[in-house]
Amino acid sequence: MGEIRNFKSGNQDEPPSHGPMPRRLAAIIVGDIASYSRIMQADEEGTHVRVKRIERDIIQPSIIEHHGSLVKTTGDGFIAIFDSPVEAVRCSIVIQQNLIGRNASLPKHSRLEYRIGVNLGDVIVEPDDIYGDGVNIASRIEGIAQPGQVFISGAIYEQIKHKVVCGYESLGDRKVKNITDPVRVYRVLPDADAVGSTRGRRENTLIFLLAITLLIIASGVLWYLLAQPGRINEQAATPTAAPAASPQEAATQAPQPSPSLASAPPSPSPSPAPSPSATPPREPEMVAIRGGSFAMGSNDDPTERPVHQVAIKPFSIGKYPVTVQEWNECAAARACGFTATGKDDAPVSNVSWADAQQYAAWLAQTTKKPYRLPSEAEWEYAARGGTQTKYWWGDKLQPGMAGCKDCGDLAAEQPAKVGSFRPNPFGLYDMGGGIDQWVEDCWHKTYQGAPGDGSAWSSGDCSSHVLRSGSWKNDSRYVRPSNRDGYDTNVRYPTHGFRVALSP
Repeated sequence: MGEIRNFKSGNQDEPPSHGPMPRRLAAIIVGDIASYSRIMQADEEGTHVRVKRIERDIIQPSIIEHHGSLVKTTGDGFIAIFDSPVEAVRCSIVIQQNLIGRNASLPKHSRLEYRIGVNLGDVIVEPDDIYGDGVNIASRIEGIAQPGQVFISGAIYEQIKHKVVCGYESLGDRKVKNITDPVRVYRVLPDADAVGSTRGRRENTLIFLLAITLLIIASGVLWYLLAQPGRINEQAATPTAAPAASPQEAATQAPQPSPSLASAPPSPSPSPAPSPSATPPREPEMVAIRGGSFAMGSNDDPTERPVHQVAIKPFSIGKYPVTVQEWNECAAARACGFTATGKDDAPVSNVSWADAQQYAAWLAQTTKKPYRLPSEAEWEYAARGGTQTKYWWGDKLQPGMAGCKDCGDLAAEQPAKVGSFRPNPFGLYDMGGGIDQWVEDCWHKTYQGAPGDGSAWSSGDCSSHVLRSGSWKNDSRYVRPSNRDGYDTNVRYPTHGFRVALSP
């Protein structure tokens, strides 16, 4: 394994003391790449470049986003420290989910998969390192984690068990090197729906086997009862044969199986599927947008350059982002991948670009209307509302216009319900702040070569797609209509949602 395991702890050599050492209670993340030596041996330079990109694109931004500090990187791993155990675990989950998207197109033998361990402990803090049993335990937990997974200590679990929306599997007490007492370890299950399936794996297997056994017994009894009339007729036969019973009489004489046996045939007939028209979906409220031409982009950020003229054809776009209630109708129809939590009128969140496409496809199929995601140009045109200022309401930030971290409202743990802020001149709500919003386009770092007709830019590397709007967790620079960002196509993130568009 790599250097990340060589941490100092209370029962190892401590740094020389020159008076009281600064200590603090902190949540510590330790991450390490599985099979790093093998992957480096196969492609040393390429692997080094990939690791540095992961640190730059995923690990460091995730730590900052969750209010942590990167202590150091160690070639094949990293150490980070957090004041909040909740944010430490959320950060760990986000890193692993991002890596899933990063690795999706790679063969298994060349994937860079991290093991992550998280612990809560009292540590010694120095400017460029941290020391103590708290770090050592996090390192040992990481060492027993499986690639792509997050393992946490019992101390972390007790702090987050009712605060982070995910599941946990207890792995019991583990004896770890250089630590006197056993450590309780849990595996984090980011998908809450996986909790029951993991926790009850043995019970489900036994129930399945019992059900098969009962089905076989029931089938045997049913066959035995149905076979009795023929045997009785043979035993009751005499030299003078009685007149044969008519088919109708034979049918009335044959014993019928009991209702309980009749309800468990080996191959039950399927019940008819409900008609889609019987329960029409709740269609998002749409606003018609007249076509026009506008200057897309800005000089505020390199990704928003060059400013270029774009012609937009008439289309309609959602008045609000898609809500939890609207999304869950798709989930109930088993066309969307998960059931969303939260209030019905809140924007659905933790949605990947692929999830958003599932919803749009389901809505188009059930309504027979061409619903889709808006293009990036359509989104910005609609967000500007016919203006060319920094924000749609002007060049200076004003309270009550958008939901963001410094937009004049108190910071919240979740976005406000849709429509909580003023609409723009086109009558659209939350076109800046509230929830990040997916659009159709693949991510490109600049507008160089972008289409000028308002269509989606679908060429190039589409492992990432474009997000617009900024969220309630971002500052005001993200709510500008020109702000843009990219994120992995198949990865869910708590601030990501979307709205739909409709062609004429």
